[in-house]
Amino acid sequence: MYPLIKNKKIMFQKKEDLKNKLQESNIYIPFGNGRSYGDSALNKNIIYCKPYNYLLNFDESTGLLHCQAGIMLSEIIEIFVPKGWFLKITPGTKLITIGGAIASDVHGKNHHIEGCFSECVEEFSLMLANGEIKKCSKTNNAELFKATCGGMGLTGIILDAKISLKKINSQYIEQITIKTKNLKETFDAFEKYSNKPYSVAWIDCLAKDNEIGKCLLMVGDFENDGNLNFKSKKKLNIPFNFPSFALNKLSVKAFNWLYYRKAPNGVSKQKVDIDSFFYPLDAINNWNRIYGKAGFTQYQFILPKKTSFEGLTEILKEISNSGKGSFLAVLKLYGKENDNYLSFPIEGYSLALDFKIEKGLFELLDKLDQIVLKYNGKIYLTKDVRVSKETFEKGYPNIEKFRNLRKEYGMDKKFQSLQSLRVGI
Repeated sequence: MYPLIKNKKIMFQKKEDLKNKLQESNIYIPFGNGRSYGDSALNKNIIYCKPYNYLLNFDESTGLLHCQAGIMLSEIIEIFVPKGWFLKITPGTKLITIGGAIASDVHGKNHHIEGCFSECVEEFSLMLANGEIKKCSKTNNAELFKATCGGMGLTGIILDAKISLKKINSQYIEQITIKTKNLKETFDAFEKYSNKPYSVAWIDCLAKDNEIGKCLLMVGDFENDGNLNFKSKKKLNIPFNFPSFALNKLSVKAFNWLYYRKAPNGVSKQKVDIDSFFYPLDAINNWNRIYGKAGFTQYQFILPKKTSFEGLTEILKEISNSGKGSFLAVLKLYGKENDNYLSFPIEGYSLALDFKIEKGLFELLDKLDQIVLKYNGKIYLTKDVRVSKETFEKGYPNIEKFRNLRKEYGMDKKFQSLQSLRVGI
């Protein structure tokens, strides 16, 4: 683990100011709203992009939004949902910047249909290490586009972007919940409802034997009731760190039992709003305090479709036997991978788990790494804080293309993070 470091924040309002900063000898990493769980946006010198957050233009006939990279998804939602527009692709938090969404090439509950965030990005402006600004799209400076989308801020500073929004006619989603009894039923349910635009499952990762992989699968689509009166909800707050002993095998097991039991057997329907369906954790300030003073780490991996069932079975058995369960365990189905060099998704199933940091955890995660590699999977950099260079490289076959492009443009001498140093990118 890295010691706490003091960051020197570099803020800018004008492109010329930023260009002048890049002429100095310092090494930087861009920083948005600080929602990455790991060390991907940490360095001694960070370029703080959040204040660079103006809306520049919106085409109401096409839904094309032009905005500066520091604007947050939450701000876009609050402005445009009442006008009948929503993000085409959104992750499980709206408290990130557009620049961060591009740099992580984030994905959401509709990857199996819509793909990653880069699919809705028509163009962005990128300031390179020498201060030059390039317009990047899938057809213009395409190599820079493929390296920057998912490139973890290591190709330069994203200044602004043009993204396509999705037309909607309600702030509500019709959510269908399917309760399954084991992993086979879970996979069957995902496939049965794969035509639904959004799907995500909570999975009981402490279940054993014939119940391994039991879940609550939530699928949904927007209603068509014309109700666009969207307002963000008031947030709850966790005012203090929970005692470290509060989250343990028994309390997680009890939570999982109650959460699973509350859902009706079979299939049920309900009407939920945007925040409840897409961003449940955003409703709780400082929810990380539940894990105690030592905090938590998230572990997210993805396996190819043909090895997902066998691989997930082995991984869930390992987690269940360890007793280090997570009450936040999210399973998702993904569609085909894109051409971006470091994008995470491949066609298959991903599992994301939050683990309290405690004795023996990182030894468990090392074991899980080996199982992920055994089944030809990979680890998500945006959520990672400890994966080794060797494990990372085996999951990302385009890593040399990315490294070579960084060297070609001098990015490797100007943009680095603690994560990039750790995994050699």
